[in-house]
Amino acid sequence: MTNDLILTRTTHLSVDAACQRLVAIAPQHKFGVLATHNLREKMESKGVPFPRECRVIEVCNPQQAQEVLTQAIAISTALPCRISIYEENGRTVLATIKPTALLTMFGVPGAAAAAQQVEVAMIRIMDETCAESGSGKDAAGATAVA
Repeated sequence: MTNDLILTRTTHLSVDAACQRLVAIAPQHKFGVLATHNLREKMESKGVPFPRECRVIEVCNPQQAQEVLTQAIAISTALPCRISIYEENGRTVLATIKPTALLTMFGVPGAAAAAQQVEVAMIRIMDETCAESGSGKDAAGATAVA
């Protein structure tokens, strides 16, 4: 699926391994991990069968959040940032909505710079999560882009 509003990366890592790496990498970019939601477990606990592995990790840079929230508190409806990690066609996928696309919905010109900074950081977090240790390449062998 191609969507200009969503950033995706793929890796050979398992969903569990990718989640563990992302949780370790996010703080290096000044993002706290607020929660991890296991959608399969949550849905099954409600009696709804859901066979696929899918985790949603909520991350936030509090300084960037404060900057945009002081401009428009309605932006709180789009926070925190989320990175989904799921299996698709034998690969593990990391995906997030582009912060620049998300914040344009609010029509707050001052939020654009913060959204761009957050997007760059999110890309780095996802690239580093998918990268093989020390190689600078993602788990599929493609060179990571910052």
